[in-house]
Amino acid sequence: MDLVETYTGHVDPGGPAARRDLPALTVTKLSVGPMDNNAYLLTCRATREALLIDAANDPERISDLIGYGKDRPTLRTIVTTHQHGDHWQALGATAGAFGANTIAHPLDAHVLPVPPDRLVTHGDTIEVGEVTLEVIHLRGHTPGSIALLHRTPTPHLFTGDSLFPGGPGRTTTRQDFTSLMNDLESRVFADLPDTTTIYPGHGDDTTLGAERPHLAEWRARGW
Repeated sequence: MDLVETYTGHVDPGGPAARRDLPALTVTKLSVGPMDNNAYLLTCRATREALLIDAANDPERISDLIGYGKDRPTLRTIVTTHQHGDHWQALGATAGAFGANTIAHPLDAHVLPVPPDRLVTHGDTIEVGEVTLEVIHLRGHTPGSIALLHRTPTPHLFTGDSLFPGGPGRTTTRQDFTSLMNDLESRVFADLPDTTTIYPGHGDDTTLGAERPHLAEWRARGW
């Protein structure tokens, strides 16, 4: 697997992965599948235990990302951010190959091809070695969509399809849109600083600071 060490938040379909070194975590981003899904490998730098966010597609590329040598990280956990099929095409193959535990929200779990080993809800935590991730339930894109927050030293938030550069994820009813916007405003924008990096389920990264000025605009347009 080719790896870009200069992290910009952009990866190309079929292209190399990009790695970002944080004080406690290494974040490696890879685009997989025909819908340019992002898969994120989070590795604890102290223990080399790893967590994968969205085994979306291309299980062979995900295996290549994790590696094959003795120094490869130990994949303990796979988190599926929501029930849509483009986010779990490689879930069964990857979990089986690495013996990883699987995690999802109970409202989306019934759709997944692998019954989750653990169900999580808003406010729960997930451990990656010595690192703690917080679960944020963002209702609207799907009933059980979740984001994962690495809070320190500067927040890093993995949002699935609930927040992108330019607005919230797709919703199918006005009620769902209002629910998602309410959760984004109260559980994300109200709680986290502008320096928070957003890692979406598709496309490039952004920050809360870049998106915050547009909240009223998103409300007004309804998507």
